[in-house]
Amino acid sequence: MDIRYSASPRDVRHYTTQELRDEFLIQNLYQPDQVVVVYSHVDRMVTVGCMLVSEVVPLDKGIDVWASFGTASFLERREIGIFNIGGPDAIRVDGKTYPMGHKDCLYITCGAKEVLFSSDYPASPAKFYMVSAPAHCSYETRLIKLEDAAKRPLGTMETSNKRVINQFIHPDVLQTCQLSMGMTVLEPGSVWNTMPAHTHERRMEIYAYFDLPEGNVVFHLMGQGQETRHIVLHNEEAVISPSWSIHAGAGTSSYTFIWAMGGENQAFDDMDNIPIPDLR
Repeated sequence: MDIRYSASPRDVRHYTTQELRDEFLIQNLYQPDQVVVVYSHVDRMVTVGCMLVSEVVPLDKGIDVWASFGTASFLERREIGIFNIGGPDAIRVDGKTYPMGHKDCLYITCGAKEVLFSSDYPASPAKFYMVSAPAHCSYETRLIKLEDAAKRPLGTMETSNKRVINQFIHPDVLQTCQLSMGMTVLEPGSVWNTMPAHTHERRMEIYAYFDLPEGNVVFHLMGQGQETRHIVLHNEEAVISPSWSIHAGAGTSSYTFIWAMGGENQAFDDMDNIPIPDLR
């Protein structure tokens, strides 16, 4: 397990490019039949990746759960959202199977004991992208298909940011303890996300970029509004965004990204907006 500690914005303004990447960038999430885990001390959010090839893989494969979380099982005091960004697959939760297609999402509530991953087509392996947040109560494990997500079209072609925000794990769709997740799809010709930029002092966020064509990158903007920095991300990489940081980006092509939030509330519009002319 890779552990990332909290960073002060006063320190981050002095970081080199490599120091920024070491603190906030998440790479190499999808290793064959392995569970890759990054634990962030920012709101104690956990990012997980798993690519299924030939095995049935448990969520806690290779993890010392007691040493990591102080619990008997991964989800004893946690909830988790799982997106499939690969081929068809299935997830088995405490004996119940949830078939998952490309871009489907499964929310698993706090208290689930056994979570098993499998893939139907090894030549087109399933890739699970997951984010887990601490939880103090249980709700309902639920599969959310892409067509069932709440849709919020935003932006225009004139501003190069025409996109659809698909809210999956969100109060308008289902009840959770604190985790919120969704997927934003940019239309061809659009490259900007989350601009004008904002922060939300009451929540942190994690972005995971994918569907980025080979040879292209996303310039992810971070830092305080008056002390901006950037990290270059490639396809299927993620980035941690503390509550004090903006989180926006421009790609060299269109792309898709999954956002995950955890913190004090689940109000999607609880944002501290920063006018574009005020950015530095």
